[in-house]
Formats: sequence, structure tokens, C-alpha cells
Amino acid sequence: MSENAEHKHASLLARYGDAGSAVLCGVLLLSGYLAQTSGANGLALVFYSGSFVAGGWEPALEGTRALLKGRLDIDFLMIAAALGAASLGEYAEGGLLLFLFATGHALEHFALGRARSAVAALSKLAPDRARRRVQGTTSWVAASALEINDEILILPAERIAADGVVIEGATQVDQSPITGESMPVSKSSGDGVFAGTLNGDAQIVVRVTTTASETVVQRMVRLVAEAQKSKSRAERAAEKFVRAYVPCVVIATLLVWIASPLLGWLNWSDAFLRAMSMLVGASPCALAISTPAAVLAGLARAARMGVLIKGGAHLEALGTIRAIAMDKTGTLTTGKPALAATVPLGDCNEQRLLALASAVEIASSHPIAQAVVAGARNRNIKIPACENAELVRGKGVKATVEGQSVLVGRPLLFGVDGHPALRREVFDAINALEARALTCMIVVANDQTLGVLGVTDCARPEARDAVARLRTEGVEVAMLTGDNRATALAIAQATGVEEIESDLLPEQKIESVRRMLAKYRAVAMIGDGVNDAPALAAATVGIAMGRAGTDVALEAADVVLMSDELLRLPDAIALGRATRTMIRQNVLIAMSVVFALIPLTILGIVPLWLAVVCHEGSTVLVALNGLRLLAWRPRIAPQANRAR
Repeated sequence: MSENAEHKHASLLARYGDAGSAVLCGVLLLSGYLAQTSGANGLALVFYSGSFVAGGWEPALEGTRALLKGRLDIDFLMIAAALGAASLGEYAEGGLLLFLFATGHALEHFALGRARSAVAALSKLAPDRARRRVQGTTSWVAASALEINDEILILPAERIAADGVVIEGATQVDQSPITGESMPVSKSSGDGVFAGTLNGDAQIVVRVTTTASETVVQRMVRLVAEAQKSKSRAERAAEKFVRAYVPCVVIATLLVWIASPLLGWLNWSDAFLRAMSMLVGASPCALAISTPAAVLAGLARAARMGVLIKGGAHLEALGTIRAIAMDKTGTLTTGKPALAATVPLGDCNEQRLLALASAVEIASSHPIAQAVVAGARNRNIKIPACENAELVRGKGVKATVEGQSVLVGRPLLFGVDGHPALRREVFDAINALEARALTCMIVVANDQTLGVLGVTDCARPEARDAVARLRTEGVEVAMLTGDNRATALAIAQATGVEEIESDLLPEQKIESVRRMLAKYRAVAMIGDGVNDAPALAAATVGIAMGRAGTDVALEAADVVLMSDELLRLPDAIALGRATRTMIRQNVLIAMSVVFALIPLTILGIVPLWLAVVCHEGSTVLVALNGLRLLAWRPRIAPQANRAR
């Protein structure tokens, strides 16, 4: 059997195995009951035995495996209760227990499967075939056969077959399955597109940038699958409690069975039946499913609104956040700065200043570096080649250009290193540009300052609303930036951020995050996932903006905003809090039923069959309650681009 066939077979078994066992167990149980009422006791015993096998084979197998590892689990308790009922001749009650247990498992798997399928369905969005264009001729090929740099033709209203960059045409693309944006996004030459997104009403040609197995949508599916395997804090606590609680249930059951007759309260038969009833009522099945049901639904809901959360622990942690540190460039701002001013010094002119600066900056992917390069190109300046380019993290870039050692970077690069390039006229140029709220870059060649460049970046249009929404959620907001104070103040005024720390190196951002942790205990950090990686790691939850640097962002952070839309941030925190609330509700339901059934079964008020119904009913209830998170919506709906 091929690997794909084996996987398909396993999927079908997982989907229908529990339901099939439950149905067969129910049919045999009903047949046994009808045979018993008609007086055919021998035939009834055969049917009852069949129902025990159909409904009990899986829990018996799982319980035995756990027992061999030295653990008592819930499956063992159910089998013990069913066999105990059968030993008293209560075959119908034992069969009913296994039938409801199998039915409960089937419904749980259905509920959890719904949560998983909400994300797994993304992998089916990308088409299986693509029109590959070679030297002007197009032909159909399998999407899996596409290679990097292949060109594919996308017709109107077709789904895009691969991640890539538009090289011809302009269109609108519906990216909602991946980024959660409800409105189509304009795409033209140079813009990136995702596999599985829907082209609008214009033809485009896309150059493939990733293989089929490494598209954003496929990586999202893999990451969410891995996230579903990870445990949240509440889930780990519940599992730890269940491991200690199950042996206590077994001991309590034995005490009820043995102590009641010895004390003269019940006869041995009644004591055993009540002990079995208590065993069923005290079993923590609902508690075991209460947390994963809510977490899986929460992860799926987040993915549907364009927020990738890499594990239940991070989803739960989002619900505890009381403060958030935001990077400025690319987070509070659009991340697309523009060259706004050039100040050549000495005998250097603007053309030479920009030629050398752009030659060095072309080696960097930082938005400010790209703004300098774009400024040179817009002025039709020829950019010379560079050698030995080296990134000085958080400060600038240095390289060899036309035999000269050229450095381009923030004033801090030269100030900290004691560079001789900083003379009076350089400071005057810096002060003049910073007074205009521009970010300054100094250009130095062979220790001679050639000039200063001023770059500006605009605040995101939704940033002010996002900051306001965070405050309504009770979350304090601080801006952490390596930029100068004047620029930081300008962006803070535009976005409504009140707490500002400027002129920070990456290591200083870590210290700022740690100070916030000491004050607020649970702090999120949001940045671009590259320069801010150390600060992201230091925070309770690291959040990355996904669109601008999706490949890096998917790996660098605990949470990724796939659309780069800041309004998703308060949504994600609110969803984390809703998930924590759902977990508490489920735990309360589960434990309330257990604590109610224990005394009621011991006193004989609740018989075995009713204990079974209550026990399995609570298990199904918490699973379906957790599933409600799939329909969760933010309390406050912003004006634009909401999740559906």
C-alpha cells in the first residue's frame, strides 16, 4: 500500500472508526434487549457479548497499553465498570455504558475534527494544476512540478497555484483564507501573492518563488498541526491532575465496594453495583477533553481570521497579556519609508552621495535601506557594485564600493564606536533633519563623512484604532524603537501611544521588555520578526508582522499576523481571553458533574445507567461548548477589514 493510500486509510478509520463502533454496539445492545424481553436469554447473551466487544475493544486496548506503562487511565475505568456490571448479570447496563462511552468518543472526535478541518481545509485551496509559460508558450503542469523562477499565467477568477511575485499585469486578489482580509488587495508588478488566493478580474503572470511544499498555506497547515500537538498550561495541569486522580478513583471504588458490606450498610451485590456507578460518575472524561476542545477551536478560529498561533500555550498566554511593546518601523508604521532629504557635505554632491549609499544599502532588506535604494533609482542614479557587505545589527551596513570602505548607518553606529566622522557640520545636519521628524542615516567613505540622508515613514492608518482597542481590552501600549526621539514622538502622536522609548539597540529592547515584564508580568512584543527576534523571545508572547517577511516571521514568533493588520492584535488577545473563559467554563461543568455524581451514586439515588448518561453527557457538552469558539467574533468591530 502506498504512503498516500495508507494516510487516506488512517484518516477514514479515524473519522468513521469510533462512529462505526458506537453504531454496531448500539444495534447489538438493542438486539440483546429485545431478545431478553422475548425470553431468548441465550441469544440475548450472544448479542450483549457482541455489544461489549464492539464498544469496548478500543478502550480495552488503550487501557491495557496504559496499564503496561504503569498508568491507570479513563479507558481502564470504563472497562472495569462495564465488566463489573456484567459480573452481576447487569449486561444491559454494562452494554449501555460502553455504547454511550463509544458515542461520546465519536462526538468528541467530531467536535475536535471540526476544529482541525477548519485549518486543514486551507491546504485544499491551491489548485492542483498551473499554466506554466515558457518562451511565450503556456502548458498545463502539476502544481507540485513547479520550480522556483517558473512563470505561471493566472486568468481572471482563478486561484493562484503557487507563492510568487507578479511580473505582468495588475489585479485585485482575495487573500481572506490566509490573511483574513475581507476586502480584495491590489496587486501589480513586484507585489507578492499566495497560493490558494483568488485572482480578480484581470490576467496576471506570476514568477514562482517557493516550491509547492513550502508555500505559506502549506506551512501554515503544518505549523497549526504542530501547534495542536503542543499543550497549553491548562491542558498540562488537567493531564497532571487526571494522572493522579484516576488511581484515587480506583481506591475509592474499592473502599465503597468493600467497606459498605463490612459496616453492614449494604450487601455485597448492592455495594458492588454502587461502587461501579460511582466509578463511572467519578471518571474525569469531561475534564480530560475540556481544555483541548477549547484550544483547538480557538487555534482554528484564529487561523481563519489571519492570525497564526503556534500552540495552545501561546493562545492561552495571549489571554493573560496586560501590556504590549511595539516596534515602530513596519509595525506602527507602514514599513515603506521614503527618502525625504539629502544633505551632501564638503565637496560631495547628491549623485555621488546616493550612489555610494545605495550601493551599500542594496545588500540590506531593512525598509529604510530599501528606501535609500529606491530614492537613488527614482533619480536615475547608477548604483555601483559592492563587495564584502556586512550587516551591523540595529545600526547599519558597511561594504567596499569602488575600492572605498563605505559605512551607512544611524548616528548611533558612529557615536558608540567613537567614529571620527562626527564633526560639527554633521551634527547640525542631523539636528535639522531630526527636527523635521526624519530618520537620519550617515554616509561615510574612508572615514570621511559624505553626507546625511533623511527618511520618513507614515503611521499605519489603522494604528490609532488598534491602540485604542488595546486600551479597551485593558492592555497598556509602549513603543520601543531604535529611531530618534523626534521621529518616535511624531509617530506616537499619530497613533495615540503614550509610553515611548527611543534610540534603542536590539539588546536594549530586551532590557525594556524585561522591565515591562517586572511591572505587568505578562507582556507581548510585536515586531518584524527579524531585527526584533531577541525581544520577541524575551516577551511572554512574541508576535510578528507576517506579510512583509512571511518566511522569517513564520519561524521567529509565537504568533503571526498574516495580513500585517494591527487590528488583528486586539482581536487575538480577546480571543485568547475568550479561550481561557471557555476552558474555565468546561472545567466547571466537568467537575460539577463529577462532584454531584459521587455522593448520589454512593447513596443509590443515581443508578448505573443514569450515571453513565450524566457522565457521557457532560463529556459531549464540554466538547460542543468548546466548538462554539469557531463562531467567536470580536466584541468591537472596526470599520475595515474584519474577519468573516
